[in-house]
Amino acid sequence: MPFDPIESMLVAHATNNRINTFLIQNIPDTAWREKPPGGKGRDIASMVAHIHNVRLMWLKSAAPNAPMPQKLEGDDFTKDAAIAALEISRQALEEVLSASLRTDGRIKGFKPDAGSFLAYLLAHDAHHRGQISMLARQLGHPISKSAMFGLWEWGTR
Repeated sequence: MPFDPIESMLVAHATNNRINTFLIQNIPDTAWREKPPGGKGRDIASMVAHIHNVRLMWLKSAAPNAPMPQKLEGDDFTKDAAIAALEISRQALEEVLSASLRTDGRIKGFKPDAGSFLAYLLAHDAHHRGQISMLARQLGHPISKSAMFGLWEWGTR
């Protein structure tokens, strides 16, 4: 069977989200809502909400007539609720990506094309995974070494 670059890109998008889920599951509960040192900036839960909410911003631009998932807001959503929201926004973006990759490669509101859009989404999530990992360490609740290595196990996640 020949290599299918479209399917490969969609698999990478899904794997990226599973890596997010793995990180969230491995964040010590005590770190989830702990305020950053100095009291300024987002806590870990708010960073996760930001990832989801930026996805929604792009969905609103790229697929304005599609059903819009709910934002993650407030101070009371759980890690499980965040994981569920990220999966919903991933699925919605996958529909946009799939349609674009199978047609003209355009994403409404994003240039130059769907491949670059996917790269943007992956880079955005990875940037915040790094921030989350660092903040957990700064708070005195580091993510375990095995979980940190697990973030790179794309072939098994």
